[in-house]
Amino acid sequence: MDTKTLLADAKARFSHNSAKQYLKEKYDSKLTVAEQGGLWKADRETITLLDSFESDKLVVMDTFNNPVQVDRKELLAKLKTVYEQTMNDWLKEWTELEGKR
Repeated sequence: MDTKTLLADAKARFSHNSAKQYLKEKYDSKLTVAEQGGLWKADRETITLLDSFESDKLVVMDTFNNPVQVDRKELLAKLKTVYEQTMNDWLKEWTELEGKR
């Protein structure tokens, strides 16, 4: 391989990795939800925590480490909806990006 080819490949890899990082940051921010007096991350940990309890009312630490009493079922439903929609959108863009490779 000549130097021009190596440089072109390196630039393409860098560009691809930068685009993947941009998508991660873009969709990570969309997982943040303001609900019931707190700021929540619609992620696996929070959803699993809420799903593991049975009581209707629950005190949970929000992303600012403030204790907030929430309606567990309502918050769980909201976070699941946001998570599913965001992940589907992210997958769609990621698939398009991978197809351009």
